[in-house]
Amino acid sequence: MEPLSPLVAIAGGLLIGGAAALLLLLNGRIAGVSGMLATATRIGAGGPPWRQAAAFVIGLPLGAALVAAFVRRPELLIAASPAALIVAGLLVGFGTRLGNGCTSGHGVCGMARLSPRSIAATLTFMATAALTVFVVGHVMGI
Repeated sequence: MEPLSPLVAIAGGLLIGGAAALLLLLNGRIAGVSGMLATATRIGAGGPPWRQAAAFVIGLPLGAALVAAFVRRPELLIAASPAALIVAGLLVGFGTRLGNGCTSGHGVCGMARLSPRSIAATLTFMATAALTVFVVGHVMGI
């Protein structure tokens, strides 16, 4: 499969940034996926209105389906076992609750607002991701 062209990547970034900016400007809400998911599933309290959170969460796979239908369908190869995927998902969920946000809330929205807390969180999860890739790929050889 050919890599995406730079224009497609730029367009995707502009759409993500524009959507996050509009949500903040029009509704005063941060486009953090973990917070929206917590509200939509009624796990979290004090977030956006339930309908807004549910529409946001439902829109994520619908947007991916539109890209797959009109731009191109990505080739997916999942080499991990179902157990490893479940553990990884639980660790990511735990990390987002521990860090009071996820990559979209801190990395996209918080960094754009120059939030010190989001800058620290983004540096932490990026360093942890790099360390994890190094350990799994070079130390464990997986």
